[in-house]
Amino acid sequence: MKQTLSETDIDRIIQMAWEDRTPFEAITFQFGLKENEVREIMRREMKPTSFKIWRKRVTGRTTKHAKLRSGDVQRFRCRQQKD
Repeated sequence: MKQTLSETDIDRIIQMAWEDRTPFEAITFQFGLKENEVREIMRREMKPTSFKIWRKRVTGRTTKHAKLRSGDVQRFRCRQQKD
């Protein structure tokens, strides 16, 4: 891995990876990690069954890859997030 990640960073990466609307490119932009590196973190940090559920969930999901998204999918911003 290119950098040493804090526990907080790892928690955020896992959270972003689980979110349906957050593409892997957003994780790359924020943390400099490629999809394969995210997969390694998920495998290492999660229970095996949770990892399998996550992999099944994101495999083929178009919203997890910016290039596969339709133009209708816009950036999501929750009410608690600052502008």
